[in-house]
Amino acid sequence: MFQHHQQNYESVNFGSQDLRYGELTGCTFVRCSFAHGSLEEIASVKCRFVGCDFRGAALNGSVHTESAFENCNFDGADLFVSKFDRCKMMGSTFSGATLDGISILQGDWSYTNLRQAKLAKQDLRGIKFYEADLSGAQLAKADLRDCDLSMASLAKADLQGADARGAKMDGVDFKQFAVAGLRMDHEQAVLFSLSHGAKVG
Repeated sequence: MFQHHQQNYESVNFGSQDLRYGELTGCTFVRCSFAHGSLEEIASVKCRFVGCDFRGAALNGSVHTESAFENCNFDGADLFVSKFDRCKMMGSTFSGATLDGISILQGDWSYTNLRQAKLAKQDLRGIKFYEADLSGAQLAKADLRDCDLSMASLAKADLQGADARGAKMDGVDFKQFAVAGLRMDHEQAVLFSLSHGAKVG
């Protein structure tokens, strides 16, 4: 098992290396490629990945704590039972990624591409999804309480049985998804009514 501490890398291709079970602490990676790499059960703590390529990488069982993945590409990556604890994921894309069993604790997932993401029954409380693309996402029975969903796209998302009480939903187009079975608070009900042309008050 390898360990990297306080290392900086730029434009390095790690895709062909076996990085399984490794530990990364306080490292910075800029425009590095991990495409189709073996990163199973890797652990990162307070690392920063900027514009990195994780397409098709195996990250199943990996654990990331207070790390940042900014504008990274996880298209087709395997994130089965991976864990992101208070991570910053701004601008990253997860098209076609395997997210089954993923654990997301807090964190900033603003501007992320989570189209068609399978996040049903997930505990997503308090996560920032500002202007995230959740079009067609499976969010049935997900716990979205106290999330920031401001300006997020939820077109055709499945929210049956989800709980969004306390979530910020300013700028959300309620006409683009079914709200049947979605638990909402009074403020969200007002936003829903306004988006359908009602005059409240």
